[in-house]
Amino acid sequence: MIVLEPLAPRAPTETLRGGDGALKREIWSLPAEAPTLEAFLRDVFETHWEGIRFGPLIEGAAYEWKCLSAPQSIGLLDGYLTVMFGHGGHFHLCIGENRGSERFPVAPELTRKRKPSRAQLFRGYGRDGKPVTWGFEMWNGAGEPMISIFFPNPFIEDDDSLAETPDFSRLAVWRAVSKRWLGREPEAIDEQGQGFRHG
Repeated sequence: MIVLEPLAPRAPTETLRGGDGALKREIWSLPAEAPTLEAFLRDVFETHWEGIRFGPLIEGAAYEWKCLSAPQSIGLLDGYLTVMFGHGGHFHLCIGENRGSERFPVAPELTRKRKPSRAQLFRGYGRDGKPVTWGFEMWNGAGEPMISIFFPNPFIEDDDSLAETPDFSRLAVWRAVSKRWLGREPEAIDEQGQGFRHG
């Protein structure tokens, strides 16, 4: 386990507002560097694998897979973090310098494209101006989405159906990640939303 020094609470790096001025998203940038990303992704997948949804979120497609078990192993080789699951699935995610081998080197422009350029935690707001989603996103050097991770949501059941009643205990992952990586204590605003149902 990676040990971090206590953090001073971080304010959002950026806030996004809609045309009506309503808050849409708060963003906290993380260093897009291999040591930070490896520690962060290990923390999320080793500690909080139950309940997260992850995959690429690109224009025209959203993949939200869930972990069926804890990762069997997580390793880093030539800039790629590999997360292996016991049920046979795995994924590779470039988080650092991918150089290839002496015999098969990677072109510098491809190394720059593959390497992350931006990584961030986020809290998204609904039409009522209250939080409805929490997670992490990362983009490569070409500005293309690499991965989105959605933390357990009080308004969505484990079977991905909308909850009749919010279960705010599902904010535990957001609160743990926010405390560890942003130095933030639990915030009352996270329990003020009505979710995705609007009557």
